[in-house]
Amino acid sequence: MRRSNCIMLPLKEKDRPIVKKLLEAGCCARCVLRFCCLGVQSAYRQSYEDTAKELCAFISDSESNECQDAAVLEQHTEDPPSKKIKMDAAETDVQSEGDSAVVPTVMEEGDAKPADSDVCAVCLGVLQEFCDEAYAIKISDVVKAKNYQFDTMVLSVSLPAQLSVREHSCWLHVKKEVREKSICLDKDDVIQVKEAFKWTMQGLVSKELGGVPVVTKISRQTEQFEVGVGFTHPETDSDCHFLAGICSDCFRPTKNKQNVFTRMAVVKALEKVSDEKFLKKFPCPPTRPARKCIAQDAQCLHVSVFVAGRYNKFSRTLPQTPWVIDGERRMESSVEELIAAPLLSSFRAEGFNFSSSGREDVDVRTLGNGRPFALELLNPHRARFNKAEVRQLQETINQSSDKIRVRDLQIVSRDAMGHMKEGEEDKTKSYTALIWTQKAIDKDDITFLEETKELKLAQKTPLRVLHRRPLAVRERVIHTMSTCFLDTHHFHLKLRTQAGTYIKEFVHGDFGRTKPNLCDLLKTETDILELDVDSVDVDWPPSIPE
Repeated sequence: MRRSNCIMLPLKEKDRPIVKKLLEAGCCARCVLRFCCLGVQSAYRQSYEDTAKELCAFISDSESNECQDAAVLEQHTEDPPSKKIKMDAAETDVQSEGDSAVVPTVMEEGDAKPADSDVCAVCLGVLQEFCDEAYAIKISDVVKAKNYQFDTMVLSVSLPAQLSVREHSCWLHVKKEVREKSICLDKDDVIQVKEAFKWTMQGLVSKELGGVPVVTKISRQTEQFEVGVGFTHPETDSDCHFLAGICSDCFRPTKNKQNVFTRMAVVKALEKVSDEKFLKKFPCPPTRPARKCIAQDAQCLHVSVFVAGRYNKFSRTLPQTPWVIDGERRMESSVEELIAAPLLSSFRAEGFNFSSSGREDVDVRTLGNGRPFALELLNPHRARFNKAEVRQLQETINQSSDKIRVRDLQIVSRDAMGHMKEGEEDKTKSYTALIWTQKAIDKDDITFLEETKELKLAQKTPLRVLHRRPLAVRERVIHTMSTCFLDTHHFHLKLRTQAGTYIKEFVHGDFGRTKPNLCDLLKTETDILELDVDSVDVDWPPSIPE
């Protein structure tokens, strides 16, 4: 009896010989639909048993009532326990004895070898065993356990690279039938395994998650939470290896690539290899494997959330980032850690990346409106905060330490992050430096500095940063200077400079590596005792009224 939710497959007469040939070749019911270029999503969503029944009925209209997919149908209809899905790789050790996924060998009378297994020769069981409610429950259980906050979920799938080889083999098998019957069929019209899987599963997963929309394509604006499922099939891993001997240029090892047989590399090779060479190296149709794919643990990932603001640094013993030399930490904290700690906790993020508009030395304070910064919070489990909650986060940061203060804290987009780096060379910064002079001076000795405008410097990479920056001569400009006389050996020097100017080196000369320098201008040895950043002239992030 046909189940009530069964639909009539929209197959045509031209599909009949293709269906028969595919079933005989060991394709599962859903792979048959794919090779018939059936793009009706509802056809893939009906139960596997119903699809198999309809295909049998479809070909039996003109043939005797035989169907090579009967073993699959029998297993799915009469032996439900074999459909138990094991998501944990440890639970799906298909090598172990007694695994319910392994089809027992059946010896028919007169047979000289065991009968073929019922695992699909093309999808390796992905569309047979992992496209039902049981697997949807496994996926949703993982998502619920992770406790993410999301409105829409993107479902993605990673498949073994050898599926492309097997699909190509099956296509060549069908291609011959298509030509003989003068049927118009294009390989590009074949539905991909990934698409069929997503069509089948997205509604089932959505149901298990209480109706949350599950989509199959990522849009940065709307879909920000992704759940990825992956499959492996060790038994057929070597299927791709023959391609390396034919198209070696497609499988060149690289420093960061552990496995050269990636899906993209295999697809590229298949586009280059001729049918004749392929058929000499790989069976057509592909042989059925003994075991189905192994499902890996589902992986959840929320897109990064970006938080921006401005910070003041009031300490002369606090680095901007953790100060580690030769593996040993030199100072107990840093600006980025003081800012990041409350944000990591509140967003329940797994990590962060800190960036800022320039940086100050550990002994330099940042005053005024502060320095623009941004944190990329990685894989946050919570992403939605209203303005009041963000303001409370800012207060939490400010109350955690008297060494820093944050203002204008806000959630921004990834694209907005670019504003912080725009005009990196053209923006200006203002400083106040406490200067010492070896020679005794009076007020008149320094007033000429205020008349010096647009002073051009040639600065070699400072000795103190040469270990981490390339040797180069950089042209920089000091736009204006003003002075405040303190005593015969000290004065305050205020400067407005082009971003990237090394102020300390301008003052003491860095052994002549900065020309001209303050020593040259005052004709005496000078040094810098204290330095403050008064302003970083970047109009970002937008100011938020206190």
